[in-house]
Amino acid sequence: MAFASVYPHYIAKAEKKGRTKEEVDTIISWLTGYDQNALQEQIDNKTDFETFFAQAPQLNPNVTKITGVICGYRVEEIEDPLMQKIRYMDKLIDELAKGKAMEKILRS
Repeated sequence: MAFASVYPHYIAKAEKKGRTKEEVDTIISWLTGYDQNALQEQIDNKTDFETFFAQAPQLNPNVTKITGVICGYRVEEIEDPLMQKIRYMDKLIDELAKGKAMEKILRS
């Protein structure tokens, strides 16, 4: 599945709850290390999730602080590394849509 096909859904989910595309991009950058230009390049290239995470500059070292349930699974217990990274992103976007403060979402 292409990251670019899911990205608009992340933005729509956030905007429906009064949050912004910039906040979504900040979360994705925090998680993956992509800057805005590199993120846009991944979207333009319709990169799949496997490649998106494989090419990510650096997964945030605080990623292990992301815990909780997403889609019925505890993110910290997901065994497939790629699926876990995807669910980390889903969890962060969910937290944004639920109105959590950016400092808490970014585990500052």
